Amino acid sequence: MRPPVRPVLLLALLLPLLALSAPPSAAKRGQRRAETEAVIEGLLEGAPVPAAVSRLRFLREEAYAAEEITLALRKVLDERVRRNLTAVLAGLETREAEPTLARLAGDDDSAVRMYAAQGLARLKSRNTQVLLPLLQDKSSGVRREAARALGASRNPKMGAALMKAAKLEQELEVRAAMLTAVGDTGDAKQMPALKAYLTSDSESSRFAAARGLCRLGSPDGFAFAGKLLGSQDRFVRRQGLELYEGVSAKKAAPALKPLLEDKDRALAAGAARILYQGGDASMLDWLVLASWNAKGEEKLTYEKELETLQLADDRRKAILRKAGVAK
Repeated sequence: MRPPVRPVLLLALLLPLLALSAPPSAAKRGQRRAETEAVIEGLLEGAPVPAAVSRLRFLREEAYAAEEITLALRKVLDERVRRNLTAVLAGLETREAEPTLARLAGDDDSAVRMYAAQGLARLKSRNTQVLLPLLQDKSSGVRREAARALGASRNPKMGAALMKAAKLEQELEVRAAMLTAVGDTGDAKQMPALKAYLTSDSESSRFAAARGLCRLGSPDGFAFAGKLLGSQDRFVRRQGLELYEGVSAKKAAPALKPLLEDKDRALAAGAARILYQGGDASMLDWLVLASWNAKGEEKLTYEKELETLQLADDRRKAILRKAGVAK
């Protein structure tokens, strides 16, 4: 049963009248909030999740939307709608959503639990106590997202629990998420246990262990990645590059800085993007200027990485002006 639809149309009619007496900034905020409510009403009627998330983030009323979704969740009984509302709440990436997401992590519905864990991961929530029980959840999707959320918490105390869960996990995709998350926690004590998986029969386990070790700054992880980067096969080399995702620029620089001159420009562009995400701000300038100077398909290579970073046009223009190549 759905809750009664709010009189959004009435609000829309009243807003122009209110705008006459309200300051411009208040009027605009009122309009944004009315549209936020309209988007949420659309979700209650079955509107798609991705479009709702995109619109709510564009309106920049994430906190207000989180409050409204929390209220709606207390009334909605339809399972599909509850799942969609939780998925949108997780996608808002606003701290105001954290208490509700933490509560929903214990929901009876596995999809709701999974989306709640995703949201807590995006917030890098330190609320690990609600996530730990989910490592034994009956749903593989919930276990996977719980592992990622525990890794995102950057809490070294979670490393041992994740390692223990990985040893018991039968689903290879979930085990891989757990091994990677061990590295994200920063628990260096788990290096020997991760190293043991470098010779696993499972390729996904080997790569996940290597990724976890790289994120911990382990020489064993970097050696594993280095062998792949030294291959003559470009696809194997790109696998090696992927192992540096999430590694700090300081730790990754010795291996990735030389790749900026590599003949494989996709590899070079990927290395620059990973270094930037790892904390080397100069790599964004490098990517923008490389794209500016490139032609044809090579230009698309750089633009693909810049799209991943969601570079705003004004930021791009500022970088080009600073380099003296654009007004």
